[in-house]
Amino acid sequence: MKRNNDNIKYDSKVISIRNLKKAFDDFEVLKGVDVDLYQGENLVVLGRSGTGKSVLIKIISGLLRADEGTVNVLGQEITNITIKNLDRLRLKIGFSFQNSALYDSMTVKENLEFPLRRHVKNLSTKEVNQNIEMILEAVGLSQAINQMPSELSGGQRKRIGIARTLILKPEIMLYDEPTAGLDPITCIDINNLINEVQERFHTSAIIITHDLTCAKATGDRVVMLLDGRFKYEGTFEDVFKQTDDEMVQRFHDYNFIE
Repeated sequence: MKRNNDNIKYDSKVISIRNLKKAFDDFEVLKGVDVDLYQGENLVVLGRSGTGKSVLIKIISGLLRADEGTVNVLGQEITNITIKNLDRLRLKIGFSFQNSALYDSMTVKENLEFPLRRHVKNLSTKEVNQNIEMILEAVGLSQAINQMPSELSGGQRKRIGIARTLILKPEIMLYDEPTAGLDPITCIDINNLINEVQERFHTSAIIITHDLTCAKATGDRVVMLLDGRFKYEGTFEDVFKQTDDEMVQRFHDYNFIE
């Protein structure tokens, strides 16, 4: 179970979303979403596949445009931001993709070096190497520095993907299905890593998942996305007290591990 995080400042919003709507042709994915992310919080967005969870974080990061509504990230309105300002804002947002999105032709070190060389100017080779060593130590994979992605396990690739995101020291982390495709033991490791990232790097995070074990382990707060809207919000235990809701119970029976 996720322990309470005393560092969360519930009067300090880093993301604020109001009446967010998104459709693809005639299919309405998000039908008026309202949600806030607070400083230092791990917020889990829980929902079954195809409910619009990934669409939500793609809109937050500017990869998709909303049809209606407002999305304020770190004081900037995403829906009408300029490309230049969006590029600057993205440096403060870490996006951990479901497939880890590593460059197969690069070693682990080169994968981590790439964003530093591209976005952080005037770093010496020594400083680059120090940053890489620090972030690999943080995710527990210092020994993998010269390996190729193809030589890593699924869990190791996930850790390196998170490391590459963290190396730019983002204020916000967006995790897209962080435990998808992993065995149960590796899922536990990744859940622990998400909590360690929160504590060590003081990040605020949105964790998109359909995995109830991940939701319970990582979420300070959970919101459930049903039929294009957030229906329940609170701690994991609060959400799953909704014993009269058939969809909540079906979700619980689907994949929960005590």
